[in-house]
Amino acid sequence: MARSPLHLTIIAAAVIAAGLLAPVSGTFAQDTESRMSGLALSGDEPIQIESDLLQINEETSQATFTGNVKVVQGDTLLQAGEMIVNYTNDGGGSVSSGTADIREIELYKKVFIQSGTQTATADTGNFNMLDEVLVLTGEKVVLTDADNIFIGCKLTVQMKNGQAKLDSCGRRVMIQLDPKSRPKQ
Repeated sequence: MARSPLHLTIIAAAVIAAGLLAPVSGTFAQDTESRMSGLALSGDEPIQIESDLLQINEETSQATFTGNVKVVQGDTLLQAGEMIVNYTNDGGGSVSSGTADIREIELYKKVFIQSGTQTATADTGNFNMLDEVLVLTGEKVVLTDADNIFIGCKLTVQMKNGQAKLDSCGRRVMIQLDPKSRPKQ
């Protein structure tokens, strides 16, 4: 599969989201706001994108993957019912030729991200490429790392500085930490 900027950008969102699942510190558990390390764009490994249907609309500058969307790069997996890639075609770029600049990637219909022992689930996801902000939302946004569990309704990650915030949306954030998962000193 030839790598185009479109494909690299799509998987970049998946890799970023998976990177957000890096081991979470006790500070994050106490404040529900912290820095998250290990967030980076990666285009070094082959990318595989599968879906039941791909529709490209040059007039609206959208590429829509629907039905059992699966994006794999290395040990990172992203799944959703639908993924919409919004791009700009200023300057004559085209998504079908791989020369368009991606503005935003939207994920719908149950988002699942897995990297190693870490997972995240949400109802929807959004990656704003221009502002470098990743947002996962839903009735229940669940992050797990081994036996550690973090539950809220909205996770916002500022990719530029790694700042992350887990919101409760009027309810309460729930955190379950396994003492055995702490690093040995």
